[in-house]
Amino acid sequence: MSTPGRRDDATTAAPAADGAPGAAQEGAPAEPLPAPGTAATPRPGPVPPAVQAAAAWSWRLIVILAAVALGVWGLAVLKVIVVPVAIALLLTVLLSPLVRALQRWLRLPRAAASGIAVVLLLGLVAGLLTLAGQSIVNGVTELWDQASDGVTKLVDWLSEGPLHLGTADIDEWITQLQDAAASSADQIASGALSVGVTVGHVAAGTLIALFCTLFFLIDGRGIWAWLVGLLPRGSRERVHQAGRRGWVTLGAYTRTQILVAGVDAIGIGAGAAILQLPLAMPLAVLVFFGSFIPFVGAIVTGAIAVLVALVTQGWVSALIMLGIVLLVQQLEGHVLQPFLMGHAVSLHPVAVLLVVTSGSLVAGIVGALFAVPIAAVVNTVVLYLHGHDKFPQLGTHDHVPIRAKGHPVVDRAIAAAAEAESEADAARHEHGPARGTTAGDPPVGP
Repeated sequence: MSTPGRRDDATTAAPAADGAPGAAQEGAPAEPLPAPGTAATPRPGPVPPAVQAAAAWSWRLIVILAAVALGVWGLAVLKVIVVPVAIALLLTVLLSPLVRALQRWLRLPRAAASGIAVVLLLGLVAGLLTLAGQSIVNGVTELWDQASDGVTKLVDWLSEGPLHLGTADIDEWITQLQDAAASSADQIASGALSVGVTVGHVAAGTLIALFCTLFFLIDGRGIWAWLVGLLPRGSRERVHQAGRRGWVTLGAYTRTQILVAGVDAIGIGAGAAILQLPLAMPLAVLVFFGSFIPFVGAIVTGAIAVLVALVTQGWVSALIMLGIVLLVQQLEGHVLQPFLMGHAVSLHPVAVLLVVTSGSLVAGIVGALFAVPIAAVVNTVVLYLHGHDKFPQLGTHDHVPIRAKGHPVVDRAIAAAAEAESEADAARHEHGPARGTTAGDPPVGP
């Protein structure tokens, strides 16, 4: 019972029980409670919010970079397998239209059409290499004689030109070069051994690439279904749609790059033929394959063409060949690349240059070759997953291939996933809905 002039203990304890944490003391105004659904204003601490945000971003970036570095290291260790599989993907994108055309025109089964496409590809590559080899065999003798004449003219110019070098000085330089070559015989032998190992790796990689290309063409959809089936059920459809768009981007890049490389090879090869250079056909083939490396390949192959013209026919032909190379490169850089390649990969030229440079630093020629298609596919997939669809015309009518008929691996994976889902449903029915859900909520989880 309370008395006048004295407060009841229950009355004094009530505000502390009903108030927020750190309730106001007697005589102090009570702090207003935050509105429902809104976060309370953070109180200032010893670390400023900007530093906290910078630290949060920093450790996340460190984790991302570590994961990327670990992935690159794994790819480098398995490059003998990874590179042929990547080449097989590019060849599959290139040959898929031919396989569909053979199925439609000749009424062939997919396995037979895929085999014919691979055989035609091998015949085309063998024909190009044969033509280039014959040209090299026929022109190497003439090229060697002209190179010897060029070296003789260079020695005469050094002795009779403005440098006025004596014969003794020139002979001393030649002797030093011969001694250096003799002293590096061990290095040359080890280099030859490494070349032999590299040739073995190339042969093994070629077989792996052809094998994978054939099976990608025959049963690529079944393999993709197996890969998607390994993911949680809720993410399969989005991954499938993102993969479709990445595949379209890879196909557009491959076909466009072949067109650009063909234009470069025809232009520089025709210029070499007009100048009657002894190795016009090998130069055209070299330019074709070198053009698959943006910027770097065009510069290197063009420099080789100019050097051949200089050695065989002198400065005038070299300057004319340089003009032809620059003209072809201008056509590629200002017409083909912006309209064709820019539309295919949707990457700025500065981004392409930086990606090629980074790829060459990480993995050499292989990195420079695959840097642009990888960046283009990653760009398309990430944009789609973040709600920016580059190919809205594809739609979502082609759902994830849950079942591939006649593919036992996919069937077993689907059966295991279905069994796990049925067990999870039985467990949910037995124990009731999870906390925070209602009986009408959809099941959560894979």
